[in-house]
Amino acid sequence: MASRSVACLLVFVYGTLKSGQPNHHWLTLPQNGKSTLIGKGKTSVKFPLVIGTRYNIPFLLDKPGQGNQIEGEIYEVDKDMFAKLDELEEYPKYYDRQQQEIITENNETLQCWLYLLRKFPDRMLDKPYLTSYSNTSEQPYNEKSVRDPKITAKDDLNY
Repeated sequence: MASRSVACLLVFVYGTLKSGQPNHHWLTLPQNGKSTLIGKGKTSVKFPLVIGTRYNIPFLLDKPGQGNQIEGEIYEVDKDMFAKLDELEEYPKYYDRQQQEIITENNETLQCWLYLLRKFPDRMLDKPYLTSYSNTSEQPYNEKSVRDPKITAKDDLNY
């Protein structure tokens, strides 16, 4: 792997920010900052990854040890991009973030930031657990621009 700049941060994305997914453009817009795909990886710890709300949002639930090792992508981002990702994930109001060990395709272990949901209804744990997220026509993700502004995703967790 290429050497990384001290000013950059590693972020693990597992949902709509992955390549080919609805929010990937956030990582590619130059005005958001810089991001470089480092490669694919998976969490070393198991987590429940579920799809919830009427908007079909993927949620990584803060229940380490439960669920699956989650597959995703590792990006090196600058401070500007990290701030934009915080904005998208509504950190710290909605999602939280923490560093986790991510195992790369080359079996290297990296400390990466990831976003997860700490406060959620217990019944979210009854949803099917995913290993990898992909937007599908059967369960299409709804971007913020098409959602009812009176119904926030946070308010919709009990949907």
